[in-house]
Formats: sequence, C-alpha cells, structure tokens
Amino acid sequence: MVERADISQVLAQMRMVQTQINRPPAEIMPGAIAPGQLARPQDGPGFGALFSQAIDSVNNIQKESGRLRESYESGASGVSLTQVMIAAEKSSVSFEAMLQVRNKLVQAYQDIMNMPV
Repeated sequence: MVERADISQVLAQMRMVQTQINRPPAEIMPGAIAPGQLARPQDGPGFGALFSQAIDSVNNIQKESGRLRESYESGASGVSLTQVMIAAEKSSVSFEAMLQVRNKLVQAYQDIMNMPV
C-alpha cells in the first residue's frame, strides 16, 4: 500500500510557505521575527529525511509493480491485467514525479551556486 502521509506533509508545508509569501506587505511587521529564530531546528523530520522517505516510497511502488507483473506472467490466480497496468502506471508516474523533483533541486542548487556574492 502506498504511504501518502509523507507526500501530504510536504504538500502542507508547501501550502503554508505559499500563504506566507502571498501575504500583503501591510501584514508583515518588522521585528516580528526575533534574531536567531530562523536558525532553530524544527521538531519534525528534515528535508533530507522526507526526501529519503519519498525515494523509498517510489522504490516500494516499483517493486510492487514488478511483483504484480511477474505474478501475472507466471499465471498466478487473483492477479488481473488491470491490476498490473494500474501498478505499472503508478510506478511510472511516481518515478517521473521524483525525477522532476530531483531536476528542480539540481537546478536550484546550480542557481544558488551561480549567484554573485
């Protein structure tokens, strides 16, 4: 079964950041952030842990797809072509999404490294 908690948590964080960015300037108060407040580590898992969990999730989806395909090819009962095709599409979509995230991260890293200091 696919774990959606990790993806939901990442999406919730992205939405929170987006709402903070879209706030009008009148709502932003200077001095609202105390010095050193941004440097505090958060209680939740870090980005690296979330990304690693997402990679593991994609890997598990691909393994499940391969297992279903092999079961269907060997003629196991209870495995239909529909299940195999849906699992293959889930595997493909999850891999493509992970690939796009990786590409965006690499691009962001390159942009940061090319910034003049």
